[in-house]
Amino acid sequence: MSTPSNVVTVTSPEHFQSVLSQDLQRVSLINFWAPWAAPCAQMNEVVLELAKKYPTLLVIQVDAESQEDISESFNVESVPTFVILQGHTLLSRIAGADAAALTEAIATHTHAPSSVQPQSHTEKPPAAPIDNSAEKAESEEQLDDRCRSIMAQSRVVLFMKGEPDAPRCGFSRKIVALLRDQGVEFTHFDILKDESVRSRLKTLNDWPTFPQLIVNREFVGGLDIVQEMVENGEFDDVVKVHT
Repeated sequence: MSTPSNVVTVTSPEHFQSVLSQDLQRVSLINFWAPWAAPCAQMNEVVLELAKKYPTLLVIQVDAESQEDISESFNVESVPTFVILQGHTLLSRIAGADAAALTEAIATHTHAPSSVQPQSHTEKPPAAPIDNSAEKAESEEQLDDRCRSIMAQSRVVLFMKGEPDAPRCGFSRKIVALLRDQGVEFTHFDILKDESVRSRLKTLNDWPTFPQLIVNREFVGGLDIVQEMVENGEFDDVVKVHT
């Protein structure tokens, strides 16, 4: 399949800025993907079809891991993630392999870009809009109890992005592979499906990122700590004991 002329794969942050700045009136679709993520393969096909259907659309392909600086500037925490811009104005942001939502958003913004009500405008690439609609749905005590209940659902619990067979970030993919290589049985919780749990765990465990590994209801660490434990021999004593 030939790549449409309006599809550009960026190779550096400088290349990205150069491509994005060529025409600030043009609608751009930024596709953050990773070669190891199965949902990205399907959505890459959708993106190419959209590029063919809308030749005025600029499609920018970004390997989220090899172009980490670009991913961080857009607060990309999982793949696939799609950001639609006009210049530096955020028009829409879609997380996950939602082909229908992406197709609808592109149709809306490419057909009538002048009538779009932007979510924000800045000289820098904008981050995700914050959705507070679900806040206060439960008390802090209830949320704490729910988080602790999840942490106690088995001896080893992994809070990750995505599913073990379909991780949505490289760190989650690596820790799943590590646990499987070590022969550790574990249950998991996809924090991308519950923003309340995701936010609260950062405070409860005093750890700002994911994945988070829990053993016997206690926080053990993230990927770097678990890798270090494997290397220095602590992993067997802490994680594999009695398994």
